[in-house]
Amino acid sequence: MRHKYETRGIVLTRSPVGEINATVALMTPDFGLVYARAQGLRRSGAKLSAALVTLAESELTLVRGIEQWRVTGAVLKENWFLRIKDTAARSRAVRVCGLFLRLYAGEMNGSEFFEIIRGFFEALAVLPEASHEAVEVLAVLRLLATLGLDAGEIPGKMSEYTPSVLEDAIKNRADYIARINKGISASGL
Repeated sequence: MRHKYETRGIVLTRSPVGEINATVALMTPDFGLVYARAQGLRRSGAKLSAALVTLAESELTLVRGIEQWRVTGAVLKENWFLRIKDTAARSRAVRVCGLFLRLYAGEMNGSEFFEIIRGFFEALAVLPEASHEAVEVLAVLRLLATLGLDAGEIPGKMSEYTPSVLEDAIKNRADYIARINKGISASGL
């Protein structure tokens, strides 16, 4: 019998596998980025379905198989897709998740990445639309710095989006975007 691991995770993407199964990309604080198979997820009335939608944060039970992880249990804690009401803000969330998935290599310590992504989603959900661009720039810059692709100063803590931090991001927008482009270029993408 395999060991069960319990952790919190955010579903970054969900891809179909066959008729009723799916693979989910999960950002977890304990295991980093995990690609896990969810059996029967696409079946009508599947019990894990609500907890494994894209941009959902859930308490997860995972089992490490021979070839990949499997999700054996999930309880929804926060549906960020529903909390982030603005379509443009949802697009920002998906864009940052997509970039992160392209840059993140293998299983690494995920606590900092989890904190950055969760703080980013929270900021998009509660802050006014006028500040969303600054929030996105800061989130991407923080992800790049954590991946070792940027060494410059970044205001605030990893999940902090206070007015003074956002003001700094707006003021230094051009410099931050240049650093982001340089970091993405250094990654080889």
